[in-house]
Amino acid sequence: MGLKNLKQLTPFIKEAFQQTLLVAKFLCGIHVVNSYICTLALTQGPSMLPTFSLTGDLVLAERLSTRFEKMQRGDVVLVRSPENPRKIVIKRIMGMGSDTVRYVVDHANNGIEHTIVVPDGHVWIEGDNKFNTNDSRNFGPVPYGLVQGRVFWLVS
Repeated sequence: MGLKNLKQLTPFIKEAFQQTLLVAKFLCGIHVVNSYICTLALTQGPSMLPTFSLTGDLVLAERLSTRFEKMQRGDVVLVRSPENPRKIVIKRIMGMGSDTVRYVVDHANNGIEHTIVVPDGHVWIEGDNKFNTNDSRNFGPVPYGLVQGRVFWLVS
């Protein structure tokens, strides 16, 4: 390949590099928004019935509340499962640090009511469908660091 052919290719190489850089910037922007600002999540299963459908709903969750510790009782949140860190679950916050929470472990069999004080730096989460959910009644209070975002919009 001669010098003349290389000079002819230079504008194409430059354009390809610029387009690649533009795509890389876009992907970095998507990563930053998804990791630090907001994220989409798909709900699955019966644990949040009737709030979310059994077949799955798409929700938008903001991540800023978790970073600035602005969560409240009643918020629906995305939480990294304490039992399986690869899994994200969606639950409702029923108690914050220092709150006293009363709960029944086995609703189906008229279970005994228990009381717990949620430790500071933790939240107590439960599914809306008390009869079919795996939540803090099974695995206890969840460290605040496992809360991944607060659901603020039901997309579908």
